[in-house]
Amino acid sequence: MKSYSWLGVLAISMLVWRSRRTVTYVLLKRESPTAVYAQGNADAKCVLKTAPEMNFCEDAAFWELHNDAFTNSTRHEVIVTCDPGRKEWNTVLGPLRNPEPHGGLWVLSAEDDAAPKRLTLQNYPPGHDFHPLGLAISPSYQNGPSNVFVVNHARQRTFIEQFTLSPAFPGAATHVRTLSSSYFVSPNSIALTSPHSFYLTNDHLFTRRHWPILPIVETMLGLPFGWVSHISLDPNPEAPTSIIGHSFSAPFVNFANGVSISPSGLQVAVASTGLARVEIYSRDPATNVLTHTRTVPVPFSPDNLEFDAAGALIVAGHPHFPSLLKVKADPTTKAVAPSWVVSVVDNKVETLFQSDGTVFSSSSTGLRDPAGALYITGLYESGMLVCRP
Repeated sequence: MKSYSWLGVLAISMLVWRSRRTVTYVLLKRESPTAVYAQGNADAKCVLKTAPEMNFCEDAAFWELHNDAFTNSTRHEVIVTCDPGRKEWNTVLGPLRNPEPHGGLWVLSAEDDAAPKRLTLQNYPPGHDFHPLGLAISPSYQNGPSNVFVVNHARQRTFIEQFTLSPAFPGAATHVRTLSSSYFVSPNSIALTSPHSFYLTNDHLFTRRHWPILPIVETMLGLPFGWVSHISLDPNPEAPTSIIGHSFSAPFVNFANGVSISPSGLQVAVASTGLARVEIYSRDPATNVLTHTRTVPVPFSPDNLEFDAAGALIVAGHPHFPSLLKVKADPTTKAVAPSWVVSVVDNKVETLFQSDGTVFSSSSTGLRDPAGALYITGLYESGMLVCRP
């Protein structure tokens, strides 16, 4: 009996040690500046881009438009997932009260100061919920259409919706098909390996749909029950079976959240939200097999992340979860949660933007374009913050 007791103490001690950073960020609120932008005065350099109903935006991705394949001249737009109903329907943080108010996709021009525009969802199935979370979009070449994949936390279960988006009709995304699989337990983020294949994170093994408390336990104890899959699709949307390949690329990740592929295609980064760190993998482009190479701690719980064109990893997240939960539960939208966005180069972490939440709250995604402009979404914030050097 004594040996079993010691084993229990050892197991609990290991769990406490493993999740020590989680406990720190959950329980301790550190002092944060009103707003700091690494490239200048935040008041002068950062502007909130918003529009009616552009609220609670979780993920964003650059839509690269290659107009001349020979000279490789490009421009880009920003596609954003927003869900004004997030406080009534959130399958990750809760609650699961009302799935009726639907979210949408927004496009923000990176070339001018025009206001964001909501995309019309053409051919979207009637009566099918749309609660967008992670998204990924393939580049457009010679004005050809791009494939857009969006994680949809609908009422029945979580799906992945495929759309096409054409430079000739930039105001509308055309629905192609709804992807469903028993492998989609808790899909969160997507990173494309081709126009018809992608890495997909599953953030929890236990989900709020079935076990309201166990996902919290899974996160707080640092249990490595999340994972990254690789999904291959039949390019023909009319094919009898849409998903033609599945493999477990990176198992045993605690709260596997954002995922991104480096410009070289040789590295993959995965946010481990519960353990306040980023897992880095080497990637075999021929097989999409991932091999863990290192872990990079960050000073907050990372949400989404994205490599920029130069290969720096831009990571956004939440420095204080109790503040985030307070915002989630506040019907007046007056509560705020701190924001933090950093750049990771090798193992060096540098702050790009930080706020106590009064200027910009609940940062969830950070993108940096080749000109150095920084785009930030907030999980429970209105619009998108754009900071230009």
